[in-house]
Amino acid sequence: MTAPTVSVQNATRERLNKYDRLRGREVNTGEFWDVVVITAADKNQELAYQLQIKDKLRRKELPLGLNYLVFADPPGAKIGNGGSTLYALHHLEGLYGDKLSQCKVILIHAGGYSQRLPSASALGKIFTALPIGNPIYQMLDLKLAMYIDFPIYMKPGVLVTCADDIEVYSIGQNDSIKFDKCGFTALAHPSSLAIGTTHGVFVLEPTTETAQLELEYRTCHRFLHKPSIEEMHTFGAVCKTSQNFLKYSSRENYSILRSDSEFVYTDSTYYFDQQTAKVLLALFNQMGGIHCEIDAYGDFLQALGPGASSEYTRNLANVSKEEPQLVAIREKIFFLLKGTPLNIIALNNSRFYHIGTTQEYLFNFTSNPDLRAELNLLFEAFCISLSAAKESGNAVCVIHSIIESGCSVASGTVIEYSRLGRNVSVGNNTIISGCWINHQAVLPPNCFLHSICVKVDGKSGFVTIAFSIDDNLKKSVDCTSKINLLQFFGVPLTNCLEKWGLSDSKCFSEDTKCMSLWNAHLFPLCTSLPDSVMATLKMVNALQNSKTFQLAEEDKLLSVEESIFLKDVVTMLKFREELCEEIGMQLQKLTYL
Repeated sequence: MTAPTVSVQNATRERLNKYDRLRGREVNTGEFWDVVVITAADKNQELAYQLQIKDKLRRKELPLGLNYLVFADPPGAKIGNGGSTLYALHHLEGLYGDKLSQCKVILIHAGGYSQRLPSASALGKIFTALPIGNPIYQMLDLKLAMYIDFPIYMKPGVLVTCADDIEVYSIGQNDSIKFDKCGFTALAHPSSLAIGTTHGVFVLEPTTETAQLELEYRTCHRFLHKPSIEEMHTFGAVCKTSQNFLKYSSRENYSILRSDSEFVYTDSTYYFDQQTAKVLLALFNQMGGIHCEIDAYGDFLQALGPGASSEYTRNLANVSKEEPQLVAIREKIFFLLKGTPLNIIALNNSRFYHIGTTQEYLFNFTSNPDLRAELNLLFEAFCISLSAAKESGNAVCVIHSIIESGCSVASGTVIEYSRLGRNVSVGNNTIISGCWINHQAVLPPNCFLHSICVKVDGKSGFVTIAFSIDDNLKKSVDCTSKINLLQFFGVPLTNCLEKWGLSDSKCFSEDTKCMSLWNAHLFPLCTSLPDSVMATLKMVNALQNSKTFQLAEEDKLLSVEESIFLKDVVTMLKFREELCEEIGMQLQKLTYL
């Protein structure tokens, strides 16, 4: 283990311990956030988040004595995390009035339906389980733990962060991260130029300081959003490594930065003070509603710093959907925020991890030695695991689950909130979430399997969705003659439908304009959770073994999109609670043996 990883590990352990001491007790004024805000895509997701927060508070998994609020985006067009930020400020002003100017708020963007990691689609990526902590941490806990010291050294204002990334860092023993300046203040992480092309990059003002410390306070001349390597060089974003800097670099970054001798500072989390919040609220009131996607990073931060240029307002290269009013909205943001300072907190001994895709999720929880060391991640976290995987020492991560003896689990697999019986064989690089498998079953390698409880016509039922971890659920076509371009477990969807005895019309309704795996009616609705899993596995195994499996004509099939809309959150959480009670009882028995 490299020295930087050890120092980050020690610093992280200290933060986790501090958070653990706050869980389940009333916080004192000034030692924690005044308000925790989580954004949601719609009212359906808002309710799911509220129920889970209520459960976490009941179980005393969160610090007490503060408000945890969930704000849904308004119905209609997608508004992006920038639009969500403005709506959240509007809601906060309505709730707190003038008192808001004295509040320290953390705003976590968790809207969206996680199409690249569908196990987080129904209950939200901010509630993704992590193999750490007792009780088990979810992403919400880790976010609050990693920023545990921020409110102490922060002027009233808002810290903006996302739900699917993890930042770990170390600073000097006598240092502290302070958010005490006007305008915006952003955390910055040293990264390779290749990483910079997919993130925001800071062009820093020159400094007379020659020594590069773990923590540096700098100012930003200009912010670049997903720039090319040529643009990084042109605008002066590229920094040179020094021997002093390299000693703070992690193992992975050390090899990258040493070979390139160049790096850039990339973005993650940022803060703005309450005076700036008033400016943003004025912008919201001017617009009288938002009808296009606004990026809280690209559209806000590119307006900041003395070198900011309005050119970006007309650059639509990174826009998912071009709306006619977007350029005008960007120009309003630019001229309103122009001249606002962008302060930088450079964390030179830091790492930034993203877990928003199936591949990232599997790698970081089973195969990433740095994250495992830095967070002290467990291979078995609050579980009963009697499987062959434990005996053979495979890199299998089991969270809040029961794995019976006789179950075989191959390496690189993550199992969460599930129950697997004997005679179940799980292939490598597989994700199993919320499932109950009590019959003989074979899961192929690189499989994603997730069960969702739904309520249809007032009755509870279960749907289990399955994909290859490499399937692209976002890819869409505009007519049924092209659905052969959609691949399910590497097989053209038309071939799959033929093997299952399904017609195009049963798979996609007539009014579907964009056809994708996300909205394809593929998965049988069943009355029990185990039956649901087995029905879907029969479909998958038919493809794997080149056999035919005929679905019954009367079978009601749901898409992932429908399943999430119809989700029965209460029953899903009840299944987790029952698992929790059984695991607790079995662990207690093992303690006495």
